[in-house]
Amino acid sequence: MFRRNFLVSMTSLLALGAARAAPAAHEQTRIEKLIRFVETQKDMKFVRNGTEYTCADAGRFLRGKLEAMGREVTTAREFIERIASKSSMSGQPYQVKFADGRTMLASQFLHEELKRLDSGATS
Repeated sequence: MFRRNFLVSMTSLLALGAARAAPAAHEQTRIEKLIRFVETQKDMKFVRNGTEYTCADAGRFLRGKLEAMGREVTTAREFIERIASKSSMSGQPYQVKFADGRTMLASQFLHEELKRLDSGATS
C-alpha cells in the first residue's frame, strides 16, 4: 500500500512540475514575437557554432529548439537565456552579424528587442 501511494504521489508531483513548466499565454506570445523578429531581419545573419545562417533558418531552428527544450522556460527572458543565447552542444554563444560586418551576441540583440516590445515601441 505504501509503495502504491508513494508512486501515485510521485506521479502527481511530476505532472504538476510539467504543467508548471509551460509558458503562460502572454509569455508564449512574447517568445513568438521574438522569433518572428529574428525571422524577418533581412540584412543580417544568425551565427551558430561558427556557421552563418539566414534569419529565416534561425527562426526555424529556434522554434525547433523551443519545442525540444520548452519545458525549461516559462518566460521570454528564460527563452533568451536558456534557448536562444548559446549552443547546448558546444556552449558557444550565438551571434548576429549585420550587413556592415558588425557582430553582436544574440542574447543582447534579443534582450534589446524584448525591451522594445515591452515598452510598446514599434519598429
